[in-house]
Amino acid sequence: MLIDIGATSVAGAYAHYIEGQPPILFYTRRLPIEIRTDEPHERAMLRALEILGNDLIREGAPVLARATGSGSASMILVSIDAPWQETAVRTEDFEEDDQFTFTKSLVTERLEKTGAAPSEKMLANESIIGTILNGYETRSPYGKKVYRASVIVLTSLIERAVADSIIATLGRLYHTKNVMPISGSSLRYQTMRDIFPHEQDAIILDATGGSLTSIALVRRGLFVTLIRVDTPSDDPAWVSAVTNELAEIAKHYPLPRTIFLLAREPEISSLQQTLSSANLGSLWLSDNPPKFVPVLKNHIIGSIQQTTSTSPDIVLLFMALYYQTRVIYSTHAYNQ
Repeated sequence: MLIDIGATSVAGAYAHYIEGQPPILFYTRRLPIEIRTDEPHERAMLRALEILGNDLIREGAPVLARATGSGSASMILVSIDAPWQETAVRTEDFEEDDQFTFTKSLVTERLEKTGAAPSEKMLANESIIGTILNGYETRSPYGKKVYRASVIVLTSLIERAVADSIIATLGRLYHTKNVMPISGSSLRYQTMRDIFPHEQDAIILDATGGSLTSIALVRRGLFVTLIRVDTPSDDPAWVSAVTNELAEIAKHYPLPRTIFLLAREPEISSLQQTLSSANLGSLWLSDNPPKFVPVLKNHIIGSIQQTTSTSPDIVLLFMALYYQTRVIYSTHAYNQ
């Protein structure tokens, strides 16, 4: 089961996986988060989640059962966006005077020591998104003799009280403890690597969260920096805020000319037009503006089957691909 929790809506779907075949989505549903007067945002979200969960049981489970013979899910993947999540990237360095063997257990031990979260946060996920051995990026790092190594780690932190409430709600609805939370930003950044594997230099502008936009810089296939923009994408000041953060990045790194734009439909078209009309070319010290590439469902739908008549939901499609490549097939090059 896939559950997406955003700032303004929640969504769910059942995904079925057969080895060697594209995942199949059965029944998808998205509901708005309706905040009542003087009601905390979290309470409104949990109420919407409860309604969504009941819809998935009442309407979705029979659809799944008719197609697969079972109406239950073995795992619930939960993607949580701002204002309840935080995504960070860091680098862990390994260096010895003598040559040593770089192993998975060495990395695991280091992450266990350095992966602590504040008491009010849940460390939901840590994923290795790049490995550098003796100065060279490699996709098959373990077992090699090296003098120095670095791993780039993408971390998902979620407000503990919110995460506990979400897990409790889902556990009560589905009588399961097999719930896997992850920040939406981390999930989408990792999945972008699989959708566009040959884009070695790019900016990923993720505005799917609505209340928060994240900007990731990818250079030579590796994540270099990750910046948050707290201005909502429907605010007139959004473009200025994005421009200011890009200018900060440009002080330290040359900006690639490709900018991938992630947003929910139908907002993505208007956001692309807004960005294209802004005077961003000066950041590249060129009269030629950067190339904005909106990531649309057409980029993904060929890799996923969907049996419903509902229009494909880009966020749920990302989740289905993430589960296939990063959870089921955990030996994938960037998740070893």
